[in-house]
Amino acid sequence: MAGLTTRDNNPDAALTPKGGRNLRVSDTNCVYVANQRGKALMPCSARKARLLLRQGKAEVITRTPLRIRLLCATGETVQSVTLGVDSGYEHIGLSAVTKSKEVYTADMQLRTDIVALNSERRQYRRCRRYRKTWYRPARFDNRRKPEVWLPPSIQHKLDSHVKGVESIHSLLPITDVVVEVAAFDIRKIKDPSIEGTGYQQGEQYGYANVREYVLYRDGHTCRHCKGKSKDPVLEVHHLESRKTGGNGPGNLVTVCLACHGKVTEGKVELDMKPSRGFKAETFMSTVRWMLIDRLRKRGFTVAPTYGHITKVNRAKLGLPKSHVNDAFVIAGGNGQLRSATHYMLKQVRKCNRKLFKGDRSHIRNTAPRLIRGFQRYDKVLYDGVECFIIGRRTTGYFDLRTLDGTKVHASAKASSIRLLERASTLLIERRLALLPALTDGVSAPTIR
Repeated sequence: MAGLTTRDNNPDAALTPKGGRNLRVSDTNCVYVANQRGKALMPCSARKARLLLRQGKAEVITRTPLRIRLLCATGETVQSVTLGVDSGYEHIGLSAVTKSKEVYTADMQLRTDIVALNSERRQYRRCRRYRKTWYRPARFDNRRKPEVWLPPSIQHKLDSHVKGVESIHSLLPITDVVVEVAAFDIRKIKDPSIEGTGYQQGEQYGYANVREYVLYRDGHTCRHCKGKSKDPVLEVHHLESRKTGGNGPGNLVTVCLACHGKVTEGKVELDMKPSRGFKAETFMSTVRWMLIDRLRKRGFTVAPTYGHITKVNRAKLGLPKSHVNDAFVIAGGNGQLRSATHYMLKQVRKCNRKLFKGDRSHIRNTAPRLIRGFQRYDKVLYDGVECFIIGRRTTGYFDLRTLDGTKVHASAKASSIRLLERASTLLIERRLALLPALTDGVSAPTIR
């Protein structure tokens, strides 16, 4: 792979882009292997990978996770590998398990900024007619929705599930995929006593609009001053921005005209939060079978499972609740040796149009995409710590953080960092999985 080298044919030399720090093969729990055609084989130990690289029988394909390609013909016998997918709205748990051990585990974090970005884009498009700017004629004839259409934020999450499965399939010879699905009755969650015709009568049934319902719900009284201002004019206020929180009753509250003005000016802060909503439950109910169908169309053998089964099996193993532990149980884990390496994956945007500089740009003083050879989301090495570039300045200083948000340095010089991997839409960080003591014969690895 371009940019990856092994100096002097030494497996302990730099398996990184030029200028990066050495990555020792012994730093990894297992090394993923591909044959000469790039097809995934069973992973090998770090010691065996070191010997293959030293003898010139393999080359490095990727650094994170460490994957090598054999340069000579070999046996291609593989074992049965089951991939467990703990699907979710913001996180996806992934775990690949054989009969004897866990060979891959990861927690994948999905994007949550798509709704806000699309709302901002819509705002710019709508206000262009009021600004003196270049104009492109409307093209409405080419706007056709597919038969099965999903909102962009939901479509992204569905695509990310498929992308996560395919990325692991490129590392391991996955034979079976088990996906946890769920269907939620939102009306039943809100009102456990609902039945029959009650499903046809929502919470706003009998009201002309949502504003009338919110005023009635709050007793036609300001929720902030409780009517002490004596202002007879009542208004409906959005607790969260309308472009991200929506116009649902859970995001609306009744305030008087006097209090509303103070809240808008920032003089008063309402001691209320918008309702949590049921976005995650709605997402799972919407895409559960679409996800399974898409995986089956890609040739995977997929079987569904359910949350109550995962909960019982996880309790038998004495595992705490987490995405990776749920994925391990979903994959059929019941005593295998757990992986000592845990991968953290994070989805980020591919392009940021705000980086565009020119006569038509509405943003001033925007830094260029590349500064001193570095760009946003590049994986770099600073003071022995692998981290990512989150912010950059034209003067050559960078904000460095890990994927969980931990700040490494707020203003690191370009001369003090080294490039390890170029930016991509899927950022990967390797960590040691410090597992608690397990019960019922489940063994935890000894980390040295």
